[in-house]
Amino acid sequence: MVLDIIPTRIPGVLQIEPQRFEDNRGFFMETYHREKYVQAGIKKAFVQDNHSHSHKHVLRGLHYQLNHPQGKLIYTVTGEIFDVAVDIRRGSPTFRQWVGAHLSAQNKRQIYIPEGFAHGFVVLSEVADVIYKCTDLYAPGDEYGILWNDPEIGIKWPDCVPILSEKDSQNPVITAIPEDRLPVYP
Repeated sequence: MVLDIIPTRIPGVLQIEPQRFEDNRGFFMETYHREKYVQAGIKKAFVQDNHSHSHKHVLRGLHYQLNHPQGKLIYTVTGEIFDVAVDIRRGSPTFRQWVGAHLSAQNKRQIYIPEGFAHGFVVLSEVADVIYKCTDLYAPGDEYGILWNDPEIGIKWPDCVPILSEKDSQNPVITAIPEDRLPVYP
């Protein structure tokens, strides 16, 4: 398997295009092979897989964990999403900057988001099934969020009226988050 690694403007956030083999029967691809991802610079071990099924215009995020930070490898198996990573590491040269990527069942792209970033996505198709691997376990008491449309961050989301959970609609803007509730740049 060959991985085509596409660096983004934020170091550490990577778009990945795994090699796939297609013929008249369909396709085959490896969605993860530890040694090959380590060679590509993704060295953390993944300990949990998640599957999210969402309807059109559902926006999930922006989420992060502080004491149990999660690096994530994200891809879409049905539908299409716009996926976003926001650098929220205090002291980082790219603090408050964001990167977005269109991930779909058709393009088979993945995105790797390292620890210390907030993550979110919006569904662009009728439904989407999103799979993501995490480098740490989900810790309910350690989950935090940032408002999806925080003007200080300025994410250019695709044009839609998002459907949010009550919890996500009440997330604070980043300037209202105490410094000790944000990760620190190494």
